[in-house]
Amino acid sequence: MQELKEVTSAVSPRSEAGPDLLTQYGCGPIRFSGHNDALYERHLLFDDIIAPAAAGARERFEAVARSVRDVLSQRWVLTKSTYARENPKRIYYLSMEFLIGRSLSNNVMNLLLDLFAKQVADQKNLDWLGLLEQEPDAGLGNGGLGRLAACFIDSMATMQLPAMGYGLRYEYGMFKQSIVDGWQQEHPDNWLRRQDPWEVPRPNETVEVKLDCSVELHGESWNVVPGRPTTLIGIPFDRPVVGYGGKTINTLRLWAAAASNYFDFQEFSSGDFVGALAGTLAAESLTRVLYPDDSTERGQRLRFVQEYFLVACSLADLVRRFRQGNADWGTFPDQVAIQLNDTHPTMAVPELMRILLDEARLGWDQAWNITQRTLAYTNHTLLPEALEKWPIHYFQQVVPRNLEIIFEINRRLLDDVRRRYPRDEARIARLSLIEDGPEQRVRMANLAIVGSHSTNGVAAIHSELLRKMTVKDLAEVFPERFNNKTNGVTPRRWLLLANPALAAAISEAIGDGWITNLGQLSKLKPLAEDKAFRDAFRKAAHKTKLDFANRLRASTGELVDPGTVFDCQVKRIHEYKRQLLNALRIVVLYNRMRQNPIMEMTPRTFFFAGKAAPAYHLAKLIIKFLNNLAGTVDGDPVTRGRLKIVFLPDYNVSLAERLIPAADVSNQISTAGYEASGTSNMKFMMNGALTIGTRDGATIEMAEEAGEQNFFLFGLTADQVEGSRGWYSPHWHYENEPETRAALDLIFSDYFSRYEPGVFAPLRDALLTHGDHYMHLADLKSYLDADQRLCELYADGDGWARKAILNIAGSGKFSSDRTIAQYATEIWNAKPCPVP
Repeated sequence: MQELKEVTSAVSPRSEAGPDLLTQYGCGPIRFSGHNDALYERHLLFDDIIAPAAAGARERFEAVARSVRDVLSQRWVLTKSTYARENPKRIYYLSMEFLIGRSLSNNVMNLLLDLFAKQVADQKNLDWLGLLEQEPDAGLGNGGLGRLAACFIDSMATMQLPAMGYGLRYEYGMFKQSIVDGWQQEHPDNWLRRQDPWEVPRPNETVEVKLDCSVELHGESWNVVPGRPTTLIGIPFDRPVVGYGGKTINTLRLWAAAASNYFDFQEFSSGDFVGALAGTLAAESLTRVLYPDDSTERGQRLRFVQEYFLVACSLADLVRRFRQGNADWGTFPDQVAIQLNDTHPTMAVPELMRILLDEARLGWDQAWNITQRTLAYTNHTLLPEALEKWPIHYFQQVVPRNLEIIFEINRRLLDDVRRRYPRDEARIARLSLIEDGPEQRVRMANLAIVGSHSTNGVAAIHSELLRKMTVKDLAEVFPERFNNKTNGVTPRRWLLLANPALAAAISEAIGDGWITNLGQLSKLKPLAEDKAFRDAFRKAAHKTKLDFANRLRASTGELVDPGTVFDCQVKRIHEYKRQLLNALRIVVLYNRMRQNPIMEMTPRTFFFAGKAAPAYHLAKLIIKFLNNLAGTVDGDPVTRGRLKIVFLPDYNVSLAERLIPAADVSNQISTAGYEASGTSNMKFMMNGALTIGTRDGATIEMAEEAGEQNFFLFGLTADQVEGSRGWYSPHWHYENEPETRAALDLIFSDYFSRYEPGVFAPLRDALLTHGDHYMHLADLKSYLDADQRLCELYADGDGWARKAILNIAGSGKFSSDRTIAQYATEIWNAKPCPVP
């Protein structure tokens, strides 16, 4: 790990940014702009065949982006050639999601060209912020899983690790969200409608993926047709991953699916013009959409084939790269580390075995040894429904050879278990890779654990619960494989780029070494007692809130008062994340003001944002309730100007980059024991927001780093949640807590749904009739008590600033650089490969 720290600390300081950096990237004597032969001007003219003076905002964005790509291109090529020459052990990160957001501003920052780019914008009279808005967020992910993957590849490049990300090139993201009459509406997210200036297609590096079935489109349905073997083509599209300082440019390779026979000329000639392209359309539909609706059988099949396609393409590609410089298969684990980001890429276990057995012609024992030593698995959830279990017949129809291998892995596993635990058939059934029932299924998490040398959780409590509860039997058989790697986020995007006012104040106080060594933020701890720095923090925080309010007004017309407390909960909408608990808190506060209109209350703006899965009806109803609550509170003269609720639609990385730095309060209120880690909690913390939350996920470790006295923790612990399952009754809270009862009665009297009576009845069912599985009512009073302490502190501006600074000072552990350093030394055994 020391070697990794030394490499990272060697990154050029930001003060060197300027035109001379073009020489560093091998672009001299070509100029970036200001001349007819300069990069920007040539792209404007020759890419779009348009007079520069007539170019619109989108054309100017593309010209700037392509010019930046030109600047980094030679360094990108040099990175690849260095890896080919040095032949280091390489890291391959397989993930179904990479939520990378926008690339232009991030790449400019990491190349240390931000000051230079702004000079060019001024010279060309370009609206820089308007230019950045022309780039859509890449629709390659949905939530924390994909955002973590994006932070990790950023850190790997910054730390000069020879790494590559593998994912799928979704043409459409999950969906674009709008709110109509309070309800979530889903619209296609066609983020590739315009050509993406960052991606580079590699048609000469395609991969063939053989399936034991064919795929067809029938109307709007995508179907698997068993018994008709076919071949899909994986076309790689590469995106640059720029390490901070621009020394290393790694690659994110995304696979698009295509048919082997692009066009059926005979069908076309016979007049079946649509049928002539049917095979192509069916194949391309495989990577058309991120997360097809898996509430249907067809959606599940599509997801299954997507996962196999990612694995098959990526393994074929990395094996091909390995064989270019290595003849001995026995060295494969010494040259290749493959990290599986959750259970989605678990088919890498049987697929790598298939390659080693059928193509390399190795014996089983050697192939199994290589597979286990090469693969490592990260678990991201304790929710049973998120631990994938695929029906046996999916494997039989699509990849029967892989099913044979899974059966053999399972036979050998259970033989070993029987020797260790004779006559313990219950344990054997739990450990089996095959779940029996009306329909046999493959337990993908079990397969990932058995087929790899490392299984890690993503926060200390998550890793403990994973070992003791979720996969307890496997942890007892393979205790040495289990470890923890608490998540982290990149401080470059989430502090330096997202919050320039605070970043400047920090750098002025302690220097800019924190950008690549976030642990240096601990130097801020004594400055919590320094009035000048507290004033600098408060000034930066106010500016950021004002900027956010102005941008929100300009983009949506929504008016918010930056003088109020910005109280935020932004994440995927799910019952266990408990946006409904937050709403109940607001209803109680609203009731208090209705009963006593002249009571003193700190003016507050509550921000919510997040998407509900299209088939998750209760989550969509929670969004509806939040919007109805917002309309009622905003329309009541008693609360107007004192309480305001804003639901921000279509939450994405770009919105997070604006909202998180402006937040005063971060709500991390999941039912204890359900949140694996969380990463938005870390982003809020390093930007100075104070956390009100439960003892769950990484929030526990955050409080340890900053001191629990600087957090507002409340609610049941994970042990208490589990221990009270047998006797917990939400009705007790309804009967014995007057404010709880009053809030629920108000909701269920249709006060917030006067024109839609009964619409919120399912909330009553969830909270009372069906037992309140996620224990909203159990934690509501404790939540309100913590909220009261929070408001009392906010009235003391200096006291609030002290705790906020101590939170920032304690956030150093939660850099993705630290996490990746641990992966590299403790799991991958990989070292930096500096590019000269």
